[in-house]
Amino acid sequence: KPLTKISESFKELAATVNSQAAVELAAFSRACSYVSPLFGCLGIAFKFAEMDYVAKVDDLAEASKSILTLQSVIDRDIEGNCVRKAGSHTRNLLRVKRGLDMVRVLFEQILAAEGNSLKDPASKAYTQVFAPHHGWAIRKAVAAGMYALPTRAQLLRKLNEDETSARIQMQDYITTSAPVILYIDKLFLSRELGIDW
Repeated sequence: KPLTKISESFKELAATVNSQAAVELAAFSRACSYVSPLFGCLGIAFKFAEMDYVAKVDDLAEASKSILTLQSVIDRDIEGNCVRKAGSHTRNLLRVKRGLDMVRVLFEQILAAEGNSLKDPASKAYTQVFAPHHGWAIRKAVAAGMYALPTRAQLLRKLNEDETSARIQMQDYITTSAPVILYIDKLFLSRELGIDW
């Protein structure tokens, strides 16, 4: 069950963040990899996000073989003067964080929404998290793809969840991903790197 894996792995990450210990890159990239199938379940509207997200999570997982913590990822790229270069681990970390945030907002919107359509929740999540960083062409393509989203019932079937268990797992992710996302933002901001690039 993908939602259970997501929920449990983010509980562990949140516990690490809340204990003020350093977050290990291997644990982070593993937790993020559990989110990947969710993008696939959303269909064509999020196909580009899925491909981009998966590639960046894979890069961080590969980097975790030689880099221990999220802090070390950023510090190494600062030393190498490559923070903002395409393909840098730091840039990939920022993009993955956005993917996590998009899922958090999507879950909030799904839980707040009435009915079976995911168009409104997905549109709101996209507009809030990704749209400010995308050009006109991508925004238009996503808007067109929103009409091909699965229904809420179809999404839950794909995720092998019923309404009750899905609500619990989604709420758990909303609660536990928030401190992890904030932790990453603070890593960037404390090094004066900004988070809007």
